[in-house]
Amino acid sequence: MIKSQRADRSQGSSRAVRILGSLAGALAIGAGFGAATAFMNALSLSHADLESRAYTESGWSYAEIISVLLDSGWAWAGCGVVVGWAVTRGDGGRRSGLALGATAAALALIAATIAYGIGEAIADGGQTPWFGADELVWGTAAIVLGAPLGAIGACARWPGALGLLARLTVPVGAAVQMIVLPPGRNEVVQAIGKTIVWTAAAVSIALIVAHFVVTRRRSRPAAETP
Repeated sequence: MIKSQRADRSQGSSRAVRILGSLAGALAIGAGFGAATAFMNALSLSHADLESRAYTESGWSYAEIISVLLDSGWAWAGCGVVVGWAVTRGDGGRRSGLALGATAAALALIAATIAYGIGEAIADGGQTPWFGADELVWGTAAIVLGAPLGAIGACARWPGALGLLARLTVPVGAAVQMIVLPPGRNEVVQAIGKTIVWTAAAVSIALIVAHFVVTRRRSRPAAETP
């Protein structure tokens, strides 16, 4: 009895440590993503000649393309999904996995919002505060939207149709955004962004579906074996 209780306590402590480590990792991923987005935005502006009409209408730079891609809604949503997927690795329970994924994604997007605000404040020399009305709105959105996005990421590890739909969320969402609300300040930037995102989305969808079909075919003989 005593040994059993000690084993249970040890397992509980180990799980708690693993969860705390996962949440700390989520915070680090989110902060890194937000800081990288702010940095690329600043780098993009430093390469932009906005006083030139020609550049304003048709100019672009590699830094601006990366900035546009990182600062898109699908990329931030994808960060939440990826974090939800990453922290649930090895988690045996579906309910616990959903809760962990939702919590981690919300924390990651809050950290990304704060890091982005700090990065923007540093880039403009401290002329604007690192936390204001915009950060408050996006921080609230991080909680409201981050939790379901993290749960979707956790579901991506599940077998079956639900897992497939979860894995398709990011590429499909990215492709749809390029149709409904393509980012970019001129048509050239938008066209480049669309080409990159649509190509990446098409390849990702094809690979995800192909992996799903192959996995299902391999599992059928095993299930049919008496």
